[in-house]
Amino acid sequence: MKSAAVLAALTVAVAALPACGSSEPPTAAPVADTSTVSVAPSAPGAALAPAARSGLGGPGRSASPKPSAAPAGAAPKAGNPNGGTSVPADARAVDTSKPTRTIGTGTPASCTSAAVVKAVAAGGIITFNCGPAPVTIKMTATAKVRNANGPKVVLDGGGKVTLSGQGQRRILYMNTCDGAQGWTTSHCQNQDHPQLTVQNLTFVEGNSTGDESEGGGGGAIFVRGGRFKIVNSTFLRNRCDRTGPDLGGAAVRVLSQYENKPVYVVNSTFTGGSCSNGGALSSIGVSWVVLNSVLRDNEAIGTGANPAKAGTPGGGSGGAIYCDGNEFTVRLAGTIIENNKANEGGGAVFFVSNNRTGTMTIEKSTLRRNPSGQFETQGYPGIFFLGARNPTVSGSTLR
Repeated sequence: MKSAAVLAALTVAVAALPACGSSEPPTAAPVADTSTVSVAPSAPGAALAPAARSGLGGPGRSASPKPSAAPAGAAPKAGNPNGGTSVPADARAVDTSKPTRTIGTGTPASCTSAAVVKAVAAGGIITFNCGPAPVTIKMTATAKVRNANGPKVVLDGGGKVTLSGQGQRRILYMNTCDGAQGWTTSHCQNQDHPQLTVQNLTFVEGNSTGDESEGGGGGAIFVRGGRFKIVNSTFLRNRCDRTGPDLGGAAVRVLSQYENKPVYVVNSTFTGGSCSNGGALSSIGVSWVVLNSVLRDNEAIGTGANPAKAGTPGGGSGGAIYCDGNEFTVRLAGTIIENNKANEGGGAVFFVSNNRTGTMTIEKSTLRRNPSGQFETQGYPGIFFLGARNPTVSGSTLR
């Protein structure tokens, strides 16, 4: 939540921007660089890894096979295949050819929620061996990263594994400042481990509704601290609380990353998410690099914005992405953001840098049909932005 001083600064910066509940468009008018973007008019409104283990962690080695193409019945390939943006080494999938441990012993029945929970707590490079066909693992408990068990924790589904929260629970959790998961440094809010990667996985029907610890949100995945990235993964129909001024992330919520290094989202898809804010992604003070991905049909369903307008519970901003805090950046490249909506501001992206140092770039991307119910930044359809300068847009379409 913002201090009164920050809120006052916000009010001054938006100048003629009406109250969040107003249906009138803002009159503040930063202008996009139309020489490089097609813009339609805005609508209103450190230990050696142990030997590989299989099943629940018993002796044995069993690396999950990596299909060259998605097998019959598997989820469609994630991400935007036509994105064309190069992916830096740090953002690529982790080599899991020599796993630390493997979930399952070759049959669907051996791939259980308990096996996932135990493997994630043990850490290391984790793969699956659930048989030749795609499998859905119904999670009966949230898998939680133990902070001392790393430094790398990699969960690789091989393109055939879906983890389902069954609409009842969050699927995956990491928090370097949660004493229950073990403190490993004196500066939990800024440490370089664990380094969590999820890749070649589908996360479906995660739901963190009612869990307001650390501010809530993160229907499928919640992360605080360390490092985090998402590669070749799909998020479907995830949920978090319907109202609240500053909670969000139906799929993913992230608070603080080591040295403000970015969360990478690469070749991934987010669809059908619903939360107060951030129908797909949400963060406070965290930088993002979203490459060759798709964010579609997500929604921010809160009302009253942030700070909450009198008589409202707050929320409703960032149909796909909600970013708040001070010093952070967002880069979207080779990415499609479409058909998302926000009851309040930023049908596609809500970006507020309270100290006006934050920056945003949009490259070779398409943002379209992302209605903002009450307010957005003129000249940037689907975006509400307050930062160091106008977003830098190149080779992109905003409409």
